[in-house]
Amino acid sequence: MTATRILEKMSAIAECELASGENILDKVASATGPFVIRDLAASWRLVDKAGHSDRAVTDYLRRFASDVPVVASMGAPENLGRVFYSDDLSAMNFEKLETRLVWVLEQLDAQDATETPPTIYMGSTEINYCLPDFDADNRLDLPGIQPTIRIWLGNQHRVAAHYDVLQNIAVVGAGRRRFVLFPPEQLPNLYVGPIDFTPAGQPVSMVDLEHPDKERFPRFEEAIPHGQQAVLEPGDAIFIPSMWWHHVEGLERLNILINHWWYPGPGYMGTPLDAMLHAILSIRELPAPQRAAWRFFFDHYVFNADDQKHDHIPADRRGILGDLDENAARRIRMMLRNKLSK
Repeated sequence: MTATRILEKMSAIAECELASGENILDKVASATGPFVIRDLAASWRLVDKAGHSDRAVTDYLRRFASDVPVVASMGAPENLGRVFYSDDLSAMNFEKLETRLVWVLEQLDAQDATETPPTIYMGSTEINYCLPDFDADNRLDLPGIQPTIRIWLGNQHRVAAHYDVLQNIAVVGAGRRRFVLFPPEQLPNLYVGPIDFTPAGQPVSMVDLEHPDKERFPRFEEAIPHGQQAVLEPGDAIFIPSMWWHHVEGLERLNILINHWWYPGPGYMGTPLDAMLHAILSIRELPAPQRAAWRFFFDHYVFNADDQKHDHIPADRRGILGDLDENAARRIRMMLRNKLSK
């Protein structure tokens, strides 16, 4: 099945508009899935430059670029832009190097000299670190949250489906981006690779959407009807909910994405991935009856928790079973440190 046929079997990501006085976070609060807002950042100076030329964009970024180390990835032309593992999963199919943003921009300018340039990719770099003052003319109004704002910059590339714990409003600043999203429950059908050896920090789907291997990954066909896809132009924005799998492609010779990430829960909460790793360490290899018992305990205390289950305990004696606040979180962390140090 070709990539075109796969995309044809998916629904379009929902699109919406903001009413007068409405903020995108109002849409996020009521959203049950991802959505796209066209031209949300149409007034950005970066988007204006993208309407002129690639060189106008790189010259604009040079105005802000700071002389600090950044990490860039370079892949061979035969990778066709896929940022992934080597064939035997013993390494990556790209080289990481520490450089400066100005050098990355120079490489992107120079690619016009060849028909098949190498993949040039600088991912997840904090804007305030590498482009101070950039946000003066390129800002989203996001009241009540303090997002981490990061830039993704490169030529044509493909990043395999992965998830983020954080909520994300992503704005296309230059070029065009294709997003293919799957809901969290499609995890078993995406054939996710290693957790502790990843191209960029997050586990990724092993399925290549351009050339899916039906024999190796037969269940992927079950995921396709649940997929949602959209192509975004400069100034368009997409909301990607926490834990949704997203495959992302930069379609042009110059592509820029600006992510606005924030944690969906209180700052004192722990990281769910840490809990899962500890469960792998402490539960996964137990005999089946014990695993079943612990599944019941997790449902009771975590996934189906409510106050009524603990009504038989006086409110002032519920300890960490009571309301979770900064003090309770501190006690839990102390308990975990004591137990893990034994």
